[in-house]
Amino acid sequence: MAQKNDTFLLVATYPDEAAVRADYLSVKELHDAGLIGSYDAAVITRDTNGKIHENKDETATRHGAWWGAAAGAAVGLLFPPAILATTAVGASAGAVSGHLAKGMSRSEVKRLGDLIEPGEAGLVVVGESKVEEAIQNALARAERETAEELGVNPKDIDRALDEAAREM
Repeated sequence: MAQKNDTFLLVATYPDEAAVRADYLSVKELHDAGLIGSYDAAVITRDTNGKIHENKDETATRHGAWWGAAAGAAVGLLFPPAILATTAVGASAGAVSGHLAKGMSRSEVKRLGDLIEPGEAGLVVVGESKVEEAIQNALARAERETAEELGVNPKDIDRALDEAAREM
């Protein structure tokens, strides 16, 4: 069982971008209403050629320095940079990605990355485990979803991000 200060990674799939955006807005509304805490999310589309496109809206949902890089780091982890069409993975995202990867096997990373089929859309959410259930309940339009507890404390990710910033 995850500690309440652990981190989760959720991937949900949708038939199109309109459906994923509707759920993405539902999650943002929960946060705006104060019903869920820290998370970061990105809308993903996979075109018919299999290329991944990340559509990241700037949101005021972060608590702690790493939340701004969390979804981008997860996208970089799940979809190797060679197949990304529009994501730049910087040093901060790289630091966060390394910590997220510690809680997952390579086969699990591949399985999550393969959930979004060509022509589909998806939602990638990284958050504190205490908000996981509320976010999953908000995803009314998802066709498939899976969440993984990473066993990573957000404070450890904050420290890695601070170290990466000092090295730059």
